[in-house]
Amino acid sequence: MSTAPQAEINIGMVGHVDHGKTTLTQALTGKWTDQHSEELKRGISIKLGYADAEFYKVTEKKNVTYTSEPNLKNYENAKSEHLRTVSFVDAPGHETLMAVMLSGAAIMDAAILIIAANEKCPQPQTREHLSALEIMGFDKFIVVQSKIDICTKERALESYKEIKEFLKGSLLEDAPIVPVSAHHNKNIDLLIEVIETLFPTPDKNTDDDFQMDIARSFDINKPGTLPKNIKGGILGGTIKKGKINIGDSIEIRPGRNTKKGLEPIKTKVTTLHSGTSRKEIKPGGLVAIGTSLDPSITKSDSLLGNVIGKPETLPPVWERFNVNATLLERVVGTKNVKDMDEIKTKEPLMITVGTRTTVGVPVTVKDNIVDIKLTIPVCAPVGQRIALSRRADGKWHLIGYGIIEE
Repeated sequence: MSTAPQAEINIGMVGHVDHGKTTLTQALTGKWTDQHSEELKRGISIKLGYADAEFYKVTEKKNVTYTSEPNLKNYENAKSEHLRTVSFVDAPGHETLMAVMLSGAAIMDAAILIIAANEKCPQPQTREHLSALEIMGFDKFIVVQSKIDICTKERALESYKEIKEFLKGSLLEDAPIVPVSAHHNKNIDLLIEVIETLFPTPDKNTDDDFQMDIARSFDINKPGTLPKNIKGGILGGTIKKGKINIGDSIEIRPGRNTKKGLEPIKTKVTTLHSGTSRKEIKPGGLVAIGTSLDPSITKSDSLLGNVIGKPETLPPVWERFNVNATLLERVVGTKNVKDMDEIKTKEPLMITVGTRTTVGVPVTVKDNIVDIKLTIPVCAPVGQRIALSRRADGKWHLIGYGIIEE
């Protein structure tokens, strides 16, 4: 088991499709997060991508450089200081994958909004992702002006003015804008310095009951593995609170439908991984929990959206709940920004609760209180913030948020 430090913070990479999120993540971490066959074929992110980076501060006389690859051969009499391990969550930017981005926001501590300098700002999903960050309660942001290597200096300056105008009046109005060329590794050191300055390690509660939203679940066994060598299913995500040890009993809710109705899934922790194998994991960074579950239960993200905890400690499971809804002034993400209509009874809404995405149908709407019946149950505490989306132009678009009430 490793004694290397666990990742301390999750940083989300968000923005419009093809604005350079995955390339920037690779420049920071050395890992290409698009691994799914369809992602490689289409050249876009479809699932949430994950990668860790080690950040270092290199001091050479009076010069200070921030890096994730401290090759001291390039310096004279330099000293390297390990700062921390950081996890990055690479969210899809395509309009049809907004639900994936919203579920990813549930496991982010801070966010980097990436805006390409070679396209006019804002693009539809730039606007929608900004709204999503505001709705999901983020308060720490960095803006990256990407692709400065494929436009003229004049266009880069024009793009900067467009970005400043776009951010005016939003929570990101005073966020720093860092120009970057990920392909040529330009200003990556500056971006790391800004991350270290503006994104401190968040305080996490390790004394409370363990809880984690499942953001990925998978089977790591290769075809043809002998039965005696088969490893149990893997659950991925980030720990909200508490800590977990190898050998602990856990349960997964809402669980699965049986003849008796909805039942939690119970299992044991067999392995823990966060950058490397560990005996114990606490909040901070992206983690993988190995279990004794039949891997057929966890394959292909089949447990995505469930919540893990110690037995009898998880929040309620809802098939119907009341939410206190707050709507945006306008529908964002569409080609033409439209005024927002009030929520109506019987209109289908996409509901994002933690990492779970489901469809809900309003049964009654009174003032801001909406009674919603869900097609897929969710596990969440009273008071949790959820994202609300509706169909517009044939696709789901963010319209606001709600707070779960009794």
